[in-house]
Amino acid sequence: MLRRHLLAGAGAALGASALGAPALGQGTAGTARVLKFIPQADLAVLDPVITTAYVTRHHGYMVWDTLYGFDGDYVPQPQMVEGHTVEDGGRRVTMRLREGLRFHDNEPVRARDAVASIRRWAARDALGQVLMSVTDELVAADDRTIVFRLKRPFPMLFEALGKPSTPVCFIMPERLASQDPNTPFRGDVIGSGPFRFAANERVPGARLVYTRFEGYTPRPDGTPTWTAGPKHVHFDRVEWHVTPDPSTASAALQNGEMDWWEQPTADLQNVLRRNRNVVLEIPDPTGLVGMARFNHLHPPFNSAAIRRALLGAVNQADYMTGVIGTDQSLWREEVGFFPPGTPMASDVGMEALTSPRDMEKVKRDLAAAGYNGEKVVLIAAADFPSLNALAQVGNDMLRRAGMNVEFVATDWGTVVQRRASREAPERGGWSIFFTFWAGVDLFNPGVHQSLRGNGDAAWFGWPTIPKLEELRSAWFEAPDLDAQKAIARQIQEVAFQEAPYLPLGQYFQATAYRRGLTGVLKGLPLFWNVQRT
Repeated sequence: MLRRHLLAGAGAALGASALGAPALGQGTAGTARVLKFIPQADLAVLDPVITTAYVTRHHGYMVWDTLYGFDGDYVPQPQMVEGHTVEDGGRRVTMRLREGLRFHDNEPVRARDAVASIRRWAARDALGQVLMSVTDELVAADDRTIVFRLKRPFPMLFEALGKPSTPVCFIMPERLASQDPNTPFRGDVIGSGPFRFAANERVPGARLVYTRFEGYTPRPDGTPTWTAGPKHVHFDRVEWHVTPDPSTASAALQNGEMDWWEQPTADLQNVLRRNRNVVLEIPDPTGLVGMARFNHLHPPFNSAAIRRALLGAVNQADYMTGVIGTDQSLWREEVGFFPPGTPMASDVGMEALTSPRDMEKVKRDLAAAGYNGEKVVLIAAADFPSLNALAQVGNDMLRRAGMNVEFVATDWGTVVQRRASREAPERGGWSIFFTFWAGVDLFNPGVHQSLRGNGDAAWFGWPTIPKLEELRSAWFEAPDLDAQKAIARQIQEVAFQEAPYLPLGQYFQATAYRRGLTGVLKGLPLFWNVQRT
């Protein structure tokens, strides 16, 4: 469970693949030490501020570093900063960058780079927006000193700058970070992290390459744990081989052509477990929570009544069985707008999901809400097994509810790009898509992007729900955990009325890697600390 900071909330104090590659150990491009990884999907967007896609976040952690990282207890720890001071009753926070930090073009990392990066990230991030709303001034006092002058103490400052939930506050050169936060950055991918992105070796839909950055300076202290601690790189080269076909991915891992498969599908996990050269483990105990996200800008889902009517059609067990199979130890139903077992979770309004399912009633409710056969454009990631399973179950659900569905099967990269379009569905936009969020990204209103109701500034779908925003602001002001829980109950009550999305259940995804790999960290797929014995 998340402790102290994120879990307790704002009131806590700081604390198509190229599988014909050489066998392992032979290397490529003159490099002896190569790690070969099968990601969950292709990398469609390089800019980690623009999208919440996890594959882009994973790319981000390869290329950029962060001011703070989260340790194994989900507590923020200094990463690029050597430390900080808090003065003036919590209203002045001064951070000092470590010596020797360099970008991949060998320019030093300066405080003004960090300030520009924080501002660009905050324009897109739910928690970052709150941080900037309580910030009077954010300046670079000198090349290594960052100063926040706050209107009032903001206990979640360090969580905000170090959280791994998307988008992450990665530190970029000022020339990238000063660009429009609503447009993908232009220019070379110049990072601050332990790996360089080899853009010239990128093969869209097939391969991405990262090489060790010799100029990276790891923290001199601590133990690697999640995104905190020293980042020691033991491979000269990491290759991501995009492999949409699960059988091909499984075979490549088992015969040693690949080292690591991020998300093995449920039907192949037993096969992998029987292979003594393969290790399967669940790296993230917070799980993945499924959702159907509506486009609130255009009919039919600009109607709260139509969205709300579909809550009665959701059978979470159907969705989770489609994703991970019938083993109920691997999934949960009766999942509301906050993950089960976390402090903000409650039973308020849950009868909308747990009462007996009655599709005829759903049809009547849709008709009463004004649905009259308008086309529903469902964009589905056919190359992403878990998301494709959600979309297939969702397509069937919508059709049984009597909706006029156009099912657009495409690749995940196209979904990521198309879901950013605000055009009407008939002009290249969309009506609904299906996705997962890690449980850690939904733990409370401070990080829960999908529960924002701030219109144009909201996550894809752009709901305008003033009551959600009012309650979220009150949550930040709550004096203690009990008060936060009470407000979270009200937030869930409003969410069941307004239905910004449909909750579809929670499952626990295994990862699989060759037994010779050691140092694989819990949480995200991170490539420092990993080595081959």
